[in-house]
Amino acid sequence: MHESFWQERWAREQIGFHLDQVNPYLLRHWPQLGTPAAARVLVPLCGKSLDLAWLAGQGHRVLGVELAEKAVQAFFAEQELQPEISRQGAFKVYRAGALELWCGDFFALRAENVADCLALYDRAALIALPPPMRERYAAHLTAILPRGCRGLLITLDYLQSQMDGPPFAVSDDEVQAHFAAAWQLKTLQREDVLAGNWKFIRHELKALDEVVYRLDKRE
Repeated sequence: MHESFWQERWAREQIGFHLDQVNPYLLRHWPQLGTPAAARVLVPLCGKSLDLAWLAGQGHRVLGVELAEKAVQAFFAEQELQPEISRQGAFKVYRAGALELWCGDFFALRAENVADCLALYDRAALIALPPPMRERYAAHLTAILPRGCRGLLITLDYLQSQMDGPPFAVSDDEVQAHFAAAWQLKTLQREDVLAGNWKFIRHELKALDEVVYRLDKRE
């Protein structure tokens, strides 16, 4: 799970994790958060997700972080936007209107970079990482995001021994272990999504759940 792994996945267009529509859980649950329209939203490991444009369409300022520059360039090209390009510390920043995609290592992100991020959206970051990196990722999120930040976390839960990740299985117990000390957690939805997911069916998985959590960082 080094940088070269993800760079190669994007270079070969092995991006089965990319959705060609806005995530339905985002559409369903984001309004419940009551996030102010002008709030800045952090989207870790964002790829070229259409969710970025949807969040901007709600009036939010969007800060996506992505390792693969090809994904960042593809996002702006597909949105027919011409970004300005600059540097911000260790990151190459692509900016167009309310959308900023920072190309670089998520772990180089500092608290001052996200001090005004009142919201978080993680659909494909936590489940993209193996166990040791998940622990580091959750700790880093907690360390840099301000108190009062709220957001959505979407995970996959299945028997990990039946299939290698990514995407990795992340159980409810693990989510609690990573976040419960600093965040208030609420399960918003658990959905059995095995039917129709042929990638998982061919590995003979017996169950596959998507789980949506609301996170509120404690004051």
